[in-house]
Amino acid sequence: MRPASFALGASQSCVSADLIKEVFVQEIVVLSTVRFTDVLLDKLRAVSPRLLVEQRTCHNAEEVGQALDESVEILYTVYLPTDLSRILRLKWVQLHTAGIDHLLDNPFMKSDTLLTNTSGIHAASIAEYVFASILALNRRLPKMLYYQSRREWPQGRWNLFASPELRDSTLGIVGYGSIGREVGRIARCFGMRVVATKRSVNQMRDAGYAVQGIGDREGTLLDEVFPPERLSEMLSLCDYVLVAVPLTPETRKLIGEAELRGMKPSAYLVNVSRGETVDEAALVRALREGWIAGAGLDVFEEEPLPSDNPLYDLENVILSPHVSGFTLRYDERASDLFAENLRRYLAGEPLLNLVDKERGY
Repeated sequence: MRPASFALGASQSCVSADLIKEVFVQEIVVLSTVRFTDVLLDKLRAVSPRLLVEQRTCHNAEEVGQALDESVEILYTVYLPTDLSRILRLKWVQLHTAGIDHLLDNPFMKSDTLLTNTSGIHAASIAEYVFASILALNRRLPKMLYYQSRREWPQGRWNLFASPELRDSTLGIVGYGSIGREVGRIARCFGMRVVATKRSVNQMRDAGYAVQGIGDREGTLLDEVFPPERLSEMLSLCDYVLVAVPLTPETRKLIGEAELRGMKPSAYLVNVSRGETVDEAALVRALREGWIAGAGLDVFEEEPLPSDNPLYDLENVILSPHVSGFTLRYDERASDLFAENLRRYLAGEPLLNLVDKERGY
């Protein structure tokens, strides 16, 4: 609570009623369980003198539960405890992640407390990863590195390395959210045709958080948009397919045997969402038997990926250990979003990236 005494002298007689009211307003306790630098914490504190921003670094749900007390009104975190008895005053949780699948079974999802995620801050870094994967697969980079490691100049270079151009090829995006929109924007620079699936084909504008200059805010870049029930039709048209949907009961194993068999034998699949959105056993068969040409995978059904997983043995796959969203600017972008949402919270405005708990994203 702010100081209870506030005396007005003669020179202060014109102080506004709003300023007097501000002095007596109770502070709002904001707890971050993610380690931000002092510079980023000061950015959050600068939003309003009403905010009492505290930081206690936590590495799991149990530690978050120990750090919370009944004074906390706003929580910034990755994890949430399952015991909600100590956080009755909590009104809003801002996640440090875009995905919320790790919380789907948490009792918090049945509460009235607001939940927002960091969707939008990863768009630039993940889009760069997607094209690094596409270009590496398309230009046979793994094979080039193989010959380089052997100090060998290969024979039959045309047959080994001649590849289709990205220009005039078709990229299909499964889930046209912030990541898909930035991938689509970059694809246009390569001269690609871009199609996508979207849950609401009549609502193309992106109302979530977006870094300035990134993505397709108005949804005007697509050549064609497909509703979810036409997914197979879209996949059959694509030379490259990006999976970028949140993991929900509806999207679990969204890409299965039927979908993979319906793709072009020359098509590449890139998954940056969650491993469970693709039927991994069916994908291994597809890659071994040539249903599709290759895949770039950053996410897997089981993580860390076990050493005996057959994906390690396939030459037409590029694997990465769930790092596509990693960027040295992650915390900077996350704190920008949090600061804007703090401002909105204090002003009574709608929060960005408000999660629909029933849908799970």
